Amino acid sequence: MRRAAVPVLACAALFVSLLAPAGQDPVPAADSTPAFPAVNYAVAVDESTSLAAEDMKAEKAAAARIALGDVSSDSHVTVFGFAAAEADGQRAVDPVCPRTGLDATGRETIGACVGKLHRRTKSEGTGTDFPSAIRQGVHDLTDGTDPSQPRVLFLLTDGYMDVSDSPKYGSPEHREDEGKRQLGLALKEAAAQNVQIWPLGFGDQPRLDELKRMAAGGYQKGCVDLPSASPQPHKVKASDIGSTLEDIFAAAHCMRHGEGTSKRPPATLEIGISPLATVGSIVVDKGDPQVKITYYDPSGDEVPTHGSFKKSQFELAGGTGPVEALKIVDPLPGTWKVKAEAPEGHRSLPVSVSVLWQGELRGAITMDPPSPGAGDKVTVTMRLQTREGYQIKDPRDYAGLRVRSQLTGDGFSPVALDLTDDGKAPDSTASDGSFTGAVRIPKSATGALKVSATLTASGLRADTRSEDGWRAPGQLPVTAFLSLPEASVHPGATITGTLELHNSSDTAHTLRLSVADLQPGLLSVNPAEITVKAHESGTRKVTAEVAPANVFGDRLGHDGLRLAGSVKVADTTDHDRTLAQPQLSVRVTPEPGIWDKYWWAFVSAAALVVLLAVAGAVWVRQRRRRRDPHGLVLRLVSDDGTVLNEHPAGHGHKQWYEFAVAEAHRSPRIERRPHGPYAVQRSPEGGAVLRKRGGGRTLVPARGQVPLTDTLHLAVGGDVKPTRKGGKPKQPTVGPRPGAGESSNASPYIDFE
Repeated sequence: MRRAAVPVLACAALFVSLLAPAGQDPVPAADSTPAFPAVNYAVAVDESTSLAAEDMKAEKAAAARIALGDVSSDSHVTVFGFAAAEADGQRAVDPVCPRTGLDATGRETIGACVGKLHRRTKSEGTGTDFPSAIRQGVHDLTDGTDPSQPRVLFLLTDGYMDVSDSPKYGSPEHREDEGKRQLGLALKEAAAQNVQIWPLGFGDQPRLDELKRMAAGGYQKGCVDLPSASPQPHKVKASDIGSTLEDIFAAAHCMRHGEGTSKRPPATLEIGISPLATVGSIVVDKGDPQVKITYYDPSGDEVPTHGSFKKSQFELAGGTGPVEALKIVDPLPGTWKVKAEAPEGHRSLPVSVSVLWQGELRGAITMDPPSPGAGDKVTVTMRLQTREGYQIKDPRDYAGLRVRSQLTGDGFSPVALDLTDDGKAPDSTASDGSFTGAVRIPKSATGALKVSATLTASGLRADTRSEDGWRAPGQLPVTAFLSLPEASVHPGATITGTLELHNSSDTAHTLRLSVADLQPGLLSVNPAEITVKAHESGTRKVTAEVAPANVFGDRLGHDGLRLAGSVKVADTTDHDRTLAQPQLSVRVTPEPGIWDKYWWAFVSAAALVVLLAVAGAVWVRQRRRRRDPHGLVLRLVSDDGTVLNEHPAGHGHKQWYEFAVAEAHRSPRIERRPHGPYAVQRSPEGGAVLRKRGGGRTLVPARGQVPLTDTLHLAVGGDVKPTRKGGKPKQPTVGPRPGAGESSNASPYIDFE
């Protein structure tokens, strides 16, 4: 119950923020100023003993959250408890909060008076008198109030009526029937006074059938004429009371509700705000008041909790409680991030985030052909847009949308159109935000034509769009067909299309080209006018230029935007008759950075560096191997070619095996000696290289020898063959050095026998 009660008791932050005055430095929203109509509320709370103490606690929390949850500071609320009057001095209704305006001062008083609600004792009357509760709610909502403002009664109960001990309902055997009759009359009065009834079911097993009856008995027309806005009963679970109340409030007040992520702090949570939103509230259920919240817009910038930033306005409510809400007027669409931080000891409860928003939906309607003849079949398309003219990407943004369309004109009665987005002909693609239908022009049509469509969706301001046309008087003097390809470009780019023209008349005609259904400045078309000579047929190039990046501002995120307007070709010589109006779909993405432009060059360069590094490492390793003296057999050779000593070389120091000659005149032999006078290493060309201290370097051929001392020479060879069993290894002979009995061009060699 602690987890259930905490968020609901901190109700002030949740809904108050949505339409509370936002900041003292307003920035006009793009093309519109959000309107927040006032609503009158009454909250009736069941205090009977059919509900447990923990249910009563949850009811009080929900009452406070509802009472402080409206989206307009001009709204009013009353709160009262009810049970039953079962003896003299008792009363069925306990007024706890008189009619209070939900301005800043009124909100401060609501929490205290809601605390007066309590579970009845036997001496106070413990039954459940629904007729009295509904009549009290109707009275509070109609006495001295503005009849043009919506009237909403929230009924918090388990749905079990009990008037068996109430003398006002007659003798005991007739009280139940009389109670039902009085309930029916009370519901009729509510419907007659335009009072909606939204029952919230508490307890383990609330009577949903009875709650449904009471919801259906009140006024049924909601903020829009949609089933989602009609009163419905809801069972409230303690574990998700916050989310349930948000859903109910969204339905009752034509708002839209979205859920985000939930994590324990420290964590960063995400919540999406639709491009259709004109006002929204990010609601954070912190669980613990010690959790600190920071908000970041889709561009990654930290936003203030009060005042203005970029083109948005901000106002935080409930920052010191366990639930807070950041109201945003004209929010930047996209994924917002909510950073939750908490000190040690305050990180046990998860933090969750959600959003409530209202928005504005627009449409761009076209008729193809724009000037049909009587009996011709035309295709009508209504493409959904944001208020700036951007195409809508996510079908969830317009879920529950209803489109009504009709064709009107001179000489015939209105014809209803069925526009769908189901991918069935004539609609080309399902769920792409384009609603398409076909209609045949009545043969009785004589002149002006008009096709119109009205968009209606809960939480979105209704929009009606129309397109005028004329019945073609036979063959048109000028015909035109404009082809502009779908394109994905960067700001400032141009798109080239082709305009096919045919003038069958004896006079020149001037055609005007313009962009329709887009916010001015986002796209321009060139040329703006074209003159078609008499009897001219041909094609002209037409270019559409996208605005520079600064025009789009922060709305041009990483995913880009899609412009969803149309290019209109009108014949100014023929009463501005529309000749063509193809829809234009242009995806605009940010200009790529250096990495995006030249990533292939960076990758190629990095790969080349890696290859060079590997090749260099291999080369160095191979070079070292080729020069490593390990395995060489060093031989001391006398003047007559006799091998006096053999010595296997080791790895040496830096590929140099250093040695000295011991007893050079008695029994000469090679000994390893660091920093000795001689050193050898292998030669990549074969053989070895001899280094003498102070004497430079000399190549030792694989089959030859070089002077080492005045009487000794050095030869190199492979490993010594193993000793034969029972004998001594044969000593190899080395050919005499040049000048010792052989010609100087004889090749000395090492011979193993």
